[in-house]
Amino acid sequence: MTTPRTVLITGGNRGIGFAIAQEFVARGHRVAVTARSGEGPAGTLTVRADVTDAASIDTAFTEVEAALGPVEVVVANAGVTRDMLLMRMTEDDFTSVIDTNLNGSFRVVKRASKGMIKARFGRIILISSVSGMLGAAGQVNYSASKSALIGMARSLTRELGSRGITANVVAPGLIDTDMTAELPEATLADYKKSIPAGRFATPEEVAKVIAWVAGDDAGYISGAVIPVDGGLGMGH
Repeated sequence: MTTPRTVLITGGNRGIGFAIAQEFVARGHRVAVTARSGEGPAGTLTVRADVTDAASIDTAFTEVEAALGPVEVVVANAGVTRDMLLMRMTEDDFTSVIDTNLNGSFRVVKRASKGMIKARFGRIILISSVSGMLGAAGQVNYSASKSALIGMARSLTRELGSRGITANVVAPGLIDTDMTAELPEATLADYKKSIPAGRFATPEEVAKVIAWVAGDDAGYISGAVIPVDGGLGMGH
């Protein structure tokens, strides 16, 4: 039985973030999600926040702390893509993706760490991607932001590990979401050929791994990269 915790998931109003929030609720945790618009799943507290704005993150945390208690588990999931080939990518295309995916994770983790250090307990989970390890054409900005999270988690582990705080990276591969559903059939078939499992993951499969990493059984795992990719990124 896992100890009930106060959990905050950024970008919990759709896709993987929504599934992560549902999984934590199902396991009996107190769950809040941040969203710029929309709502998290039933049983969650939705707070407005934009991860590119430190003040809005501070306000969101204060709201969650007042309603649910200090945040013990933080899942930095909010992310954006702006895919295009390097020759066409503008500086804004690059920096805006970095500001959300990487700097946004920094802002969220920094704010979360205050309560965790005080409590001498915390779980920091950063959501990366298989393209953060393997790279992907058209994703120089996205891949750079997602691979940087690995260095962040490992540095956090060295800084905070002695205080009962773990920092890990979960790196999903291709997931069945609205985004992949819009891809042409031929493209989907090509992607599936490259995955040893021969299929995409469900968002729930990713969510269950994240919930486990946040749980009591994973207290001695830190600075790890846990792939949930059906074997796509083996060895990376």
